Amino acid sequence: MTDLSLYILDITMNSVRAGAKNIAVKLEEINKVLTVTITDDGCGMTAEQVEKLSNPFFTTRTTRKVGLGIPFLRMLAEQTGGTVSIVSKSEKEFEDHGTTVSAVFHSDHIDFVPLGDLIETMITLVQGSPDIDFVYSHTSDDGTAVGMDTREMRAILGDDIPLNSYEILQFIRGFLKDQYAQN
Repeated sequence: MTDLSLYILDITMNSVRAGAKNIAVKLEEINKVLTVTITDDGCGMTAEQVEKLSNPFFTTRTTRKVGLGIPFLRMLAEQTGGTVSIVSKSEKEFEDHGTTVSAVFHSDHIDFVPLGDLIETMITLVQGSPDIDFVYSHTSDDGTAVGMDTREMRAILGDDIPLNSYEILQFIRGFLKDQYAQN
């Protein structure tokens, strides 16, 4: 994968497969340090599963035998002097289950990969999983603040208009583009 937005998509799709109903994607840029945090309320993982995530030959998916998303994300973060942390609570052990993946990158490092198209990443997530609530926020110390919350959209649209309808996806795209353009 050539940019961070694709890793965000990959990790967030893991949250979708984990049965999450609420997923937050948060990017925060402060003093040339980018922190990407993805939090979900999915089934979570045991401590043993979290420990195995660095192994590219470990995956909970049955459709393939390798899981490269987390190992590659960790490599990209560490190349810039950053880190990746994963905190998870399994639904077998905790009522408040879910997973948080946090990756820290030094964006002024020569090995920092581009952010990519974050708007299209969010469009893809909403289009592919219209019943999940997504909260997206991207803030930086230069005053940039971009965000969207599908719960707010549902409150306005009601149950009759699905979030993955063409018109709503176009609205979301324009809504996010306008926010990025204003900052």
